[in-house]
Amino acid sequence: MGRLMRTKNDYEDLRNARILQNQARLNSLGVHNTLFELHSISPSAKRPQAHVRKYCKKVYDVTSLRRSDRLKGTTTTQAETATTQNKTSSRRSRLTEVGGNEESEDETKRRPANAPFVEVKGSRMGLVSSESWARRCDSKSRGSVFHSVFGICCHFCRQKKLCGEEDCKRCGTLDMDQPCIGKTDCSVCHSTNGVLCRGCLKVRYGEEMEEVRQNKDWMCPHCIEEKGVRPYWICNSSFCMKKRKMAPTGIAIYRCKKMGYKSVAHLLMEELRRKNVST
Repeated sequence: MGRLMRTKNDYEDLRNARILQNQARLNSLGVHNTLFELHSISPSAKRPQAHVRKYCKKVYDVTSLRRSDRLKGTTTTQAETATTQNKTSSRRSRLTEVGGNEESEDETKRRPANAPFVEVKGSRMGLVSSESWARRCDSKSRGSVFHSVFGICCHFCRQKKLCGEEDCKRCGTLDMDQPCIGKTDCSVCHSTNGVLCRGCLKVRYGEEMEEVRQNKDWMCPHCIEEKGVRPYWICNSSFCMKKRKMAPTGIAIYRCKKMGYKSVAHLLMEELRRKNVST
């Protein structure tokens, strides 16, 4: 310890001696006098003032707000007539047309979601190949053949395939006036939210397609939740789970089977019930 202090003192003494030596050398050269003369000759630098933006009061033109004829409570006007025509044209555009022919007025009535209208000009539009036709019924759960025109998209798996039911006239003979028996149709909303294939219906909701066909009052999970028929019964598609600010379940059927639940919907129903009780 004493040796370290002695070494530190020696360094301090050497450093101070070097500083005094440098100062004496600068004084002999007259550097300090030269700096003093330069500072006295140069004018004092003024500190720049900050730029202050001039305040300008904005004057807005006061005009009356635009109101639609509907809010004003007026009678039928030309604007309302144009709105009605736009609604009619948009309803017609929702009916897919293949070949360039317009649909008749009687076809504008609402059709089930599992039987969307497709008008074909001339001969019927066949499948891509005979091989595709032969393997249409290979997979009965979700179908094996994708078709962009005649295929009906499932709400959960989003697979636009022809169903694998052998007695389906729509997918088997391409009869557009017949519904697809391999896809469900909600008796309440008749929307795409209620279109489910056989595989998703069983795995995700624990229901069989044959039972749904016999039940003319079958409702999709969206309508069941809206009407309050089954508490905590929700749609577990990725779209609907994200709308609820919930993480999609992914492939959860194996976990459900291991825990003893019939489907993913039954597992989610139990989890939501427990969460509500705990809170």
